[in-house]
Amino acid sequence: MAARSALLVLSYLVMLVAGALGWVGLFAVAGLAAVIGEFAVARWSPPSQVLLEKVGLHWSYRQLTRDLAAVLLVTAQVALSGVELTWLLVLPAAVWVVSVFAGALSTMIDRRNPLSAMVRNIDLGPLRSAPRPPAWAAAVAGDRMPLLNLLLVPAAVAAAVQHDPTPFFVAAAVAVAATGVVGAIIALTWLRGRGTGQSPLLPAVQRWLDTYQPEVALYFAGPAKDVYQANMWLAPTEALEQRAVVLMRSREAFTELADTRLPVICVPAGVDFMNLELGSVRAALYAANVGANIHMLREPGTKHVFVGHGDSDKQASVNPYSKVYDEVWVAGLAGRERYARAGVGVLDSDIVEIGRPQLAGVHTFGAESVERPFTVLYAPTWEGWLDDDPYHTSLVLMGERIVKGLLATNPRVRLIYKPHPLAGSRSKAAKAVHERVVQAIRVAGGNPDAASLDGTAHLVVTGRTPALFDCFNQTDLLISDVSSVVSDFVQSQRPYVVANPAGLSEDEFRREYPTARAAYLLSTDCGELEKIVAVTRAGDDPMTEARRELKTYLLGPAEANPMDRFQEEIARLCR
Repeated sequence: MAARSALLVLSYLVMLVAGALGWVGLFAVAGLAAVIGEFAVARWSPPSQVLLEKVGLHWSYRQLTRDLAAVLLVTAQVALSGVELTWLLVLPAAVWVVSVFAGALSTMIDRRNPLSAMVRNIDLGPLRSAPRPPAWAAAVAGDRMPLLNLLLVPAAVAAAVQHDPTPFFVAAAVAVAATGVVGAIIALTWLRGRGTGQSPLLPAVQRWLDTYQPEVALYFAGPAKDVYQANMWLAPTEALEQRAVVLMRSREAFTELADTRLPVICVPAGVDFMNLELGSVRAALYAANVGANIHMLREPGTKHVFVGHGDSDKQASVNPYSKVYDEVWVAGLAGRERYARAGVGVLDSDIVEIGRPQLAGVHTFGAESVERPFTVLYAPTWEGWLDDDPYHTSLVLMGERIVKGLLATNPRVRLIYKPHPLAGSRSKAAKAVHERVVQAIRVAGGNPDAASLDGTAHLVVTGRTPALFDCFNQTDLLISDVSSVVSDFVQSQRPYVVANPAGLSEDEFRREYPTARAAYLLSTDCGELEKIVAVTRAGDDPMTEARRELKTYLLGPAEANPMDRFQEEIARLCR
């Protein structure tokens, strides 16, 4: 990242020196490198862009350097009259002047129409807003407008070679005309909107809340990459008898939220959210521990409940933050005992066992059939927040062995590879292994972009659909890590494998990770894989009874309907 940033900066410095000294060839090479480098950084290396801005080399400064270098090259190679020199300086500068004023006016227009809230499945009625410029004009207004001066680089080279400033003047005039059009559109839009007051959006949202009077709120303040945590609670919340609403805080997460019939409100700014009157909400459900939860936790008349996004033996399932809530809801006795062992300050009296209402659609049967071959789901977790933990996920140390072993199995098995949504987001090694795994499945004739579970081909599932629970219903054997995937899959009572990349002894592993009590364990060399597949495929499975017992421990009594339990506890809070 630092090297790419340094090379980009070097190309601009070379442009500047070459322009001042009139070295046309070097200027052309450096200019081409700078243009390609800017495109590459924006397209493939956003961290490099961030690094450059952190050290004060914002892209507008780099554009200004580029324009100055082009002007210097022309003055060094072309004999100019006084008038020509004036135009040489004025035309590029005009683009910058227009961009500054257009950017300021665009900001003022945005303030007339603040995007204070976004809604879904809600009719706010007619809303009067200040006029806005066309989307394309708004997108380029401001510091993007000097990008048009990019034309000056080849024009300066042409002018220097021909010893004639005409190519430069033509390119500069085109840039000025284009920015003038955008600037005029922005200015006229601003003039049309004079006297328009603030957006009525938030008051309209408040009027809707006052009318609808929601009793339950599913609150999610996490980023878009974590929106799967809220998605898993949409269906159970939809099924409640009480009026419910989804409250969100991130625009990006709002756009990524799965389809739902629930009304959804997104209010990004903390001050705006805290100004909403939410007195009718009796129960607020939190799917994730994030700092912005405080803006909802301050509601005194609401019972605040942490429902999480899946029970697992990972440390994240017993976060000390959980003690800020009135209650913590877990699936079964395993969750209660997990908090007791952790000693993080959550009182046993504040823990409620409700089962997992999301698992109602997971079949508690499944075997190889004539319609499809024996199917193995490999669903590794991600690398976690600790960079120095090589054993958090099996993907890095074992992923390729697992996948290649399954692809080589005879008779053939069907492989579904569904990694955690964040897999590879923090570890370059995990990302590289993920890419090699996908390539191996592609070479084996699999579908690397699966949107459906139909057919018999190997699949890579990385999008929101098919959902994890839909994959469960196509699975005869799961291979995963210590994660909530294992706890949820136990609902099916089908065999599962938990990876043991740290090489713990079997007794120690099962003692430390109770969700593995009924699992087959897989060591780093994956030597047990072939035997596990053969045993489970033959139906001679010695872990069957252990899985039944574990299901009760993890998810609660089999005879208790988790959706009914969820509804009962919500009703209790709302009373």
